[in-house]
Amino acid sequence: MTTRRKFLTQAGLLSAGVMIAPQLLSAKAGSKTVGLQLYSLRDQIPTDVKGNIAKVAAAGYKEVEPFGYSKEKGFWGLDAKAFSTLLKDNGLNAPSAHFGMDEYFVQGKTDALESYIEAANILGMTYVIVPSINGEVLKSADQFKQVAEKMNKAAELCGKSGLKLGYHNHNFEWKPVDGTTFYDVLLKETDPKLVHMEMDIYWVVRAGQDPVELFKKNPGRFALCHLKDMDKTDHNRNTEIGKGTIDFKTILRYSKTAGLKHFIVEQENYINIDPYISIAESAAYAKNILHV
Repeated sequence: MTTRRKFLTQAGLLSAGVMIAPQLLSAKAGSKTVGLQLYSLRDQIPTDVKGNIAKVAAAGYKEVEPFGYSKEKGFWGLDAKAFSTLLKDNGLNAPSAHFGMDEYFVQGKTDALESYIEAANILGMTYVIVPSINGEVLKSADQFKQVAEKMNKAAELCGKSGLKLGYHNHNFEWKPVDGTTFYDVLLKETDPKLVHMEMDIYWVVRAGQDPVELFKKNPGRFALCHLKDMDKTDHNRNTEIGKGTIDFKTILRYSKTAGLKHFIVEQENYINIDPYISIAESAAYAKNILHV
């Protein structure tokens, strides 16, 4: 009990009457690394970036996926070098990050993309992730192809610096347009060797798609995934991994088929639970029950 209480206290996870199931607290030996998309803590991190990053590590994570970087503001006020040092000081690694790409896909400018590549290399990342695409350039099948072509070119630019480009989905990618969908075009028109997919499993399920079928039809395309569960009563909301409706056990049996290397917890909203208890529960479930 002393060890458990110490863990929760260090993580800032002790709150009135809320505890984590004992069987979830210790990761099994040999479990793979579980990451956290820091958007899960978008309200907390800006208030104390150093303190909150330490809490992420205490909650059981070894990897993080940052978001929101700009050359002017860095990562929550820290430049790439300082943020890299902060992560290392807490035993954390960032194999990927979400970088805003509107300037590139809408205006065709590469300035911001080049700054992302620079930051990614400073942090020792592998993947520059496109978090979404502005709907302004997704109104027709022709535009879908144009975006895919730009994605290939962005991936080539990343490749020159030793990086890989990835794409993170929501659910709009499966909206029918001109007899096809953006996701179908993306998979067909982008080079599998250049453009890697980060499957957000929650959004795939919410779109009415089957993650396993996507894995089978596109083997090796999915280098990363977001683990985000769907609340049982309100499918528009998230819940901790293992508490919702998504059958992660079945889906992740196909990890090798998919090509998955990184498993990243993300939670966009919380229902009557402290965010740090939530992310600790999800990390423990992913390690001990899903064995990722």
